[in-house]
Amino acid sequence: MKVTVVAGNPKPGSRTLDAATRLAEAVSGRAPDSVIDVITLGPGLLGWGDPDVAAAVKTVAGSDLVVFASPTFKATYTGVLKLFLDQFATGDGLKDVVAVPLMLGAGPGHALAPDLLLKPVLVELGATTPAPGLYLIDSTYTEDTRIADYTRRWAPALKAVLA
Repeated sequence: MKVTVVAGNPKPGSRTLDAATRLAEAVSGRAPDSVIDVITLGPGLLGWGDPDVAAAVKTVAGSDLVVFASPTFKATYTGVLKLFLDQFATGDGLKDVVAVPLMLGAGPGHALAPDLLLKPVLVELGATTPAPGLYLIDSTYTEDTRIADYTRRWAPALKAVLA
């Protein structure tokens, strides 16, 4: 099983990246094979044909399980993540990929954002999303039990789909 983390935070090395990596490790039982901190792809995201962006797209499309993560910006996922997702073909760009949408925010007001906003885009691109998304409070995710609770409840379903 190839596991990848995609973090769409405008700040490199963000809490979003950390939370996504923690979730991927908890669900799969090991460190991810690949980590894509989207902001590091730079201006290549603004067009088509950039070799680094193409390599990142190929990595994601060739993965079995991908955690797609974003902070909550203006009640939705970031433009940086949107630019990356635009690189995938509609319908089958994420074919055979099991995706987990993850979003972080300052408070519980946007707790449905992963399912209402990020998950539909992943499905439109062909991903399978058998579990609900996860929303974490960015100031407490390292101390609370939300990742462990999610993993206990949903890792068996994710692994069953991957089998």
